[in-house]
Amino acid sequence: MSTPSASPRRTAVVLFNLGGPDAPEAVRPFLFNLFADPAIIRVPNPFRFLIASLISGRRAKPAAAIYAQLGGKSPLLENTEDQARALEQTLTGAGVEARVFIAMRYWHPMSAETAAKVKEYDPDLVVLLPLYPQFSTTTTASSFKAWDEAARTVGLIAPTKRLCCYPTQTGFIDAMADQIRPLYEAASAHGTPRVLFSAHGLPKKVVTGGDPYQWQCERTAESIAAALGVEHLDWVNCYQSRVGPMEWIGPSTDAEIKRAGQDGVPVLVVPMAFVSEHSETLVEIEVEYRHLAKEAGVPHFTRVPTVGVNPVFIQGLAGLVQHSVAAKTALCSHSGGRICPSSFSGCPHAGR
Repeated sequence: MSTPSASPRRTAVVLFNLGGPDAPEAVRPFLFNLFADPAIIRVPNPFRFLIASLISGRRAKPAAAIYAQLGGKSPLLENTEDQARALEQTLTGAGVEARVFIAMRYWHPMSAETAAKVKEYDPDLVVLLPLYPQFSTTTTASSFKAWDEAARTVGLIAPTKRLCCYPTQTGFIDAMADQIRPLYEAASAHGTPRVLFSAHGLPKKVVTGGDPYQWQCERTAESIAAALGVEHLDWVNCYQSRVGPMEWIGPSTDAEIKRAGQDGVPVLVVPMAFVSEHSETLVEIEVEYRHLAKEAGVPHFTRVPTVGVNPVFIQGLAGLVQHSVAAKTALCSHSGGRICPSSFSGCPHAGR
């Protein structure tokens, strides 16, 4: 896609997120869409189709039980819609004529539906803004690919800018620190808290294959820890949501909770790679990890909320949009160019 030569009059901002089932009967097809993604199951068809069918069939019942705790569906779409409205209002207040759209990767509204709506809006520029602060080939890159296919299908030819990542962007980091501070102070009544910066895990082979996600997560954790300004802060960067028999990156969040129990220290779990509440924050952390902490003897357990519509975070997103609009290149990070070391071949800036 080419870069516009003049400032755009109308900008379409597309927020990318994972998506989630909107009814009990949507759980299995949602899971199938997830595991049928070649960025997730990296084998060719028809084997990937067969594997996705098998896994979605096996996991549908336990997944439905998880969503039953949330009213039978994922709250992710509603939470993302709240963020879209807040971002649109902030951009409008800053004098930017923009409309914010949502494209989910594995359930509705998916890229094909959203691309058609964006074409109807007839923007001068499209800005793709993932709600994944840290770039991964399994999330942002997959969403970019799906969007490109959808845009071609509907004939959307507006110039497009892509924001690949913002793992240490000030608005995101400061909003995260704002969420943590009062809960850290409350937990301090039970001892010196240990802060677990938890992110969704990845199979180790994905990272060794050049995916920069873990490196970016480490930078996020370091930045939030520094922003908190707590002397001798006890913190760990860890990973949750492991599935399957493959070796995953670590340490695991559940193992760190058990270690905290052995050490007798209070725990705060910070979902630093999630910016919207969904099953992995509201059930895996809030319910399952809370129960694990109690069993492990952790004296106090706290789940820190995601940044959601925190004004500092939304202002940061608006800044990212304006930064992308003004950029001379079609792809940028929160700081402009490439931020990952050259060893990460999965970085979208590789080869540019």
